[in-house]
Amino acid sequence: MGTRAKDPRWSQRVTEKSNALDLEENVFTWKDPRRIARSLKRLAGRRKRRKGPPLQFAMFMLNFHIKRARKDLDAGQRKVLNEAKDELRSLFRKKTA
Repeated sequence: MGTRAKDPRWSQRVTEKSNALDLEENVFTWKDPRRIARSLKRLAGRRKRRKGPPLQFAMFMLNFHIKRARKDLDAGQRKVLNEAKDELRSLFRKKTA
């Protein structure tokens, strides 16, 4: 069986110990979606060990946090994080355009 079946807290362990998530401190609590997106874009661009393009990696980190936070994430911050997704797409479009 996979790790998830043996360890139901795998996502917590990944969040706390993985160097794949070398995020700026409290990035997901910030109130500015553009600032969040810029931070994630910077990190995704610096990471050499990722399985996809930088946009995909940045979006994964954002979605991972939203899904992991679930009911602990208030509606206002969920809205900010969803707006950050749009900002990420916009930032990556500008780079390739």
